[in-house]
Amino acid sequence: MSENNAASDIEPSRSWWRIVLIGVIGRSPRFTVIRILCYVVLAWGVFGYVLRPMRVAGISMEPTYKLNQVNFINRWSYRSSEPQRGDVVAVRMAGESVLYLKRIIGLPGERVVFHRGQVFINGEELPEPYVKNRAPWNDPEMELGPDEYFLVGDNRGMAARDHDHGAVRRSKIVGKVLL
Repeated sequence: MSENNAASDIEPSRSWWRIVLIGVIGRSPRFTVIRILCYVVLAWGVFGYVLRPMRVAGISMEPTYKLNQVNFINRWSYRSSEPQRGDVVAVRMAGESVLYLKRIIGLPGERVVFHRGQVFINGEELPEPYVKNRAPWNDPEMELGPDEYFLVGDNRGMAARDHDHGAVRRSKIVGKVLL
């Protein structure tokens, strides 16, 4: 019995704070600080230049995107390619920090018209399986310029006058929604 007491007296007692400190920073504090700095620089680069978080603040994209849902905008998605029909994009329609979420339905040079809630592109009906609710929108035909895209939300159950939609220059499109 005295041998057990002697062995425990020889081992240094570890305090709880030392165990926590080693668990948090590891056995090499210098390596941990370098690792943390690398993570901070990586996060700054990714979220400062590539991805932008965005919270949905309206109902114009329901049911595809719900109110208060958080998504990421890939700002580099159109560096090597142009936006395509059906892409959901973030667009600057009202200032630098206000972004709208909209779907591209018309491409440069096309004619777009709403007739009884249905979209027609160059005279042909556009199939839109993502639209679940349609009000009888009637908008006159619009021909898009060489640098314009026609954007609209998926929630077409609301009146057209209550819905921001229309032609937008390519420079206003910030990027493509990831999720």
